[in-house]
Amino acid sequence: MSNNLKVSCIQSELIWENVDQNLKLFSDKINQVPNDTELIILPEMFTTGFTMNAVKMAENMDGQTFSWMKAQSEKHNKIIIGSVIIKENEKYYNRCITMFPNGDYYTYDKGHLFQMEKEHEDYTKGVRKTIFKQKDWRICTLICYDLRFPVWSRNQNDYDLLIYIASWPESRREVWKTLLKARAIENQTYVIGVNRVGNDGEGITYSGDTMVIGPKGEIISATNDYLDEILNTEISLDELNKFRKKFPVWIDADDFKIL
Repeated sequence: MSNNLKVSCIQSELIWENVDQNLKLFSDKINQVPNDTELIILPEMFTTGFTMNAVKMAENMDGQTFSWMKAQSEKHNKIIIGSVIIKENEKYYNRCITMFPNGDYYTYDKGHLFQMEKEHEDYTKGVRKTIFKQKDWRICTLICYDLRFPVWSRNQNDYDLLIYIASWPESRREVWKTLLKARAIENQTYVIGVNRVGNDGEGITYSGDTMVIGPKGEIISATNDYLDEILNTEISLDELNKFRKKFPVWIDADDFKIL
């Protein structure tokens, strides 16, 4: 079995607070993904846009979007990743769901809530990272604002691919591109950042800048700015392990625990 991983990143406009239309939109886009893709990545809050209207837009874990992800993953025999507004135990979460074709799934609740948009007033923060396996790959999923916090994303020899799904505004696009490279270099890992395009209901513009970055900070592939686009890429675990063995920065890493 090849240790390469084939990934499709869907950079798209989102229809503001309209779950039905967004699910139809992404159903059509997933139909365009190559047959040999193993992992499909969607943007943050892909069914609603980055809204603070949690009470109105939240779903349960057995709701419409979860059921759609399960059906699409089974239909196409691919892992699907995207974040959804979830209500659980009377709290609201910006939750990343990783759905497998057999119905198994993993969740990650956004650990850093964007206070400048008052996200912390509407949502409850997550307290743990989530790492799952696909073949021999160990994959960590984080969300948008988490990108600014290197301690949270620190690789403690426990992942090979770090994924950020985002609604990252055009006004801070250079920060996005710079920090994605930094996370790849400091963690000696592949990093994939998937962002949206278009304008949201708050008048914020998104430029996309979806990209795949190698462990030396090199851009392996990237989308065109501002365009709806599917970015298909292939990354090699063997190449990553060779680099880590040749240049083992991790042996000098500082030991710490996240409380």
